[in-house]
Amino acid sequence: MLDKLKGNKKNSKDTPPDLRKPDEESGDVGGKIKDLVGKMSGKKNEKKDVKASDDSPRKMPRPMPKPRIKPKPVDGSKPKLKPKVTPKKRSGGAAGLASGGFGRKIPDDDQKTLIGAVVFGVILIVLIASLYYFLVYQPYQQTMQEAKDIKFGEIESYFKGPLATDPQKTVLLDQINGATTPEEVLAVDVLGPATKSWRVYQTQQIKTKKDTFGRVVVVYSTDSTQPITENQSPASETKKDIIMKVADAQTFVKQADATVLANMEIQTPDTVAVPIMISRLQAAGGLISVGNMVDVYVKTTGDAAAPANNTTNETVPAPVESSTPKISGATVLAILRAKDSGTIDATLLNRQSLSINDMSSVSESSRTSTTDVEQLLRAAASGGFNQAETSALLQNYGIKLSDYERSSNLGELDANYLVLLEVPREDVLFLIQSSESIILTVPTQQAPNWMIKELRTIYG
Repeated sequence: MLDKLKGNKKNSKDTPPDLRKPDEESGDVGGKIKDLVGKMSGKKNEKKDVKASDDSPRKMPRPMPKPRIKPKPVDGSKPKLKPKVTPKKRSGGAAGLASGGFGRKIPDDDQKTLIGAVVFGVILIVLIASLYYFLVYQPYQQTMQEAKDIKFGEIESYFKGPLATDPQKTVLLDQINGATTPEEVLAVDVLGPATKSWRVYQTQQIKTKKDTFGRVVVVYSTDSTQPITENQSPASETKKDIIMKVADAQTFVKQADATVLANMEIQTPDTVAVPIMISRLQAAGGLISVGNMVDVYVKTTGDAAAPANNTTNETVPAPVESSTPKISGATVLAILRAKDSGTIDATLLNRQSLSINDMSSVSESSRTSTTDVEQLLRAAASGGFNQAETSALLQNYGIKLSDYERSSNLGELDANYLVLLEVPREDVLFLIQSSESIILTVPTQQAPNWMIKELRTIYG
């Protein structure tokens, strides 16, 4: 068999006809095998193992086959064309990967493993995203919103009333909304800009609301959450007022911040002089004089009380005093002491006695003063006495009497006083109805001269 492939002739019977081309070598079996493999694989063997020599005869071209002419149909219709076959597109994603994706089919077990890995990855990504949202992102956003709410609350509490449309409010809101971290939000200063704006506004109000005597009324609230309203009761626990000089009011505005200035109002004084009859205890001990500034407190009866005894359930009302004055800065326009304090019947007697050998010597000195100040005032007013001399003798009689009593630590404690107080008009009714329970006090910041002298003596 090998001899046949190599072309060895044994005899003419066994030798097949030689169909090889003249330029091919009879012994080139490897070349034949390569040509066969190339034809099966669809590739042409471009290289030739053996080059033809220049002396070899030229290769004759192989005759090309002639195209076959199909007979035309007898009926004259056009020949039918074969339908165009479109290649099927391979599906992508997990299905494409599972089916091979690269021209080869993946086994079913590998497909299930790959799909499971993809599903597990998706679940893991969703789980991590959820944990990040609930553990990191949401608490951070909540902290951010809480910080913004705090600053928004400060802005609403300071920029209210006449400053509700202040341009500085818009600037602060933009700073808060533009912050990226809670620390930046909390670092926004609201009190400082609000204080500057309120100081400018209240200073202008002092200039425009002062009266002809150079005074203003400062109405303030002790509750920052409750705004000041004109219809609010004067006896309310949250609304207070004080009459101040313009210079004192300007100093107060310069020293206060927005927490105070935002809850106060400057008004033009509309005052009334109210006469009240009070005891010496209620009249600051009778040691006040004309021009003094006093605060008005009221003593009320509390609901809570202690049992009177162990056998009954009756209760005894307990007096409760308010912690803040109902009226601040009321001015004492006049103070009159009761008539009984003007009756004078005094005798001053000095007696000396000397005795020697049944001889005695006696020396006496007596001073007597009997005066009715009320009648003396009437006589001076009627022209019976010299008005200048009488005025010089009796000027500030009641104040001098109280001062002597204070110095001697002895006084008429049951004396009554008629005090004329200047208070805002809205406090008049309250003062009249509560005259039996009010107490006048003297603030040390506006103390009379005798009190200043005593304080300096005590504290050096």
